[in-house]
Amino acid sequence: MELHRDTVTLLKLNGDEINNIKASVQRGMTFIKGSNILIETGDLIRREMSNGAVETYEVIDPGFHEGGSLIGAGYQIIHKNLGLPEAEKAIQNITYNLSGNSKFNNNSVDNSTNNYNYNSELSSQFDALRLEVRALLEGEKQIEALEVVSTIEQQFKSEKPNNAIVTGLLAALPHTESIASIASSIASCLSS
Repeated sequence: MELHRDTVTLLKLNGDEINNIKASVQRGMTFIKGSNILIETGDLIRREMSNGAVETYEVIDPGFHEGGSLIGAGYQIIHKNLGLPEAEKAIQNITYNLSGNSKFNNNSVDNSTNNYNYNSELSSQFDALRLEVRALLEGEKQIEALEVVSTIEQQFKSEKPNNAIVTGLLAALPHTESIASIASSIASCLSS
């Protein structure tokens, strides 16, 4: 039986937004499986419920636990439920770090279109990244890293890749020189 029935959005203090995270939100705690995202004290978790209500929680203690033989890695987050005024104030205090050909819309609608070109060069980068992951990792770590690579590639194949998701997922890959080099090349395609 799947216990992670809630879908939440993580709002990082640096302005990154990571959507569609499966979670189990409880009174005072949120449980999230996996280690592919970094959750830090002060980050916000937003849950949109089926009745249309939105709840916002402030992360007090991320409570990350490494995986063991029976239970995988994940977060047991202690959170504070924010009322509407507190949530709006906390969201307004998020710092957005922009670079390159960036744009930012705060409380406004963006009707522009960004075009990304998924081409053979980018496809080659993903192939090279998979080769490095297979050469450097084994077992469950290899499987998880390959899933991350596939998710990043799907973002690029979509009409409008989410920069925050791609950047977060690239950061979740193992930190080796060869993987970092390829990841940097892939990340540079976001702004082209």
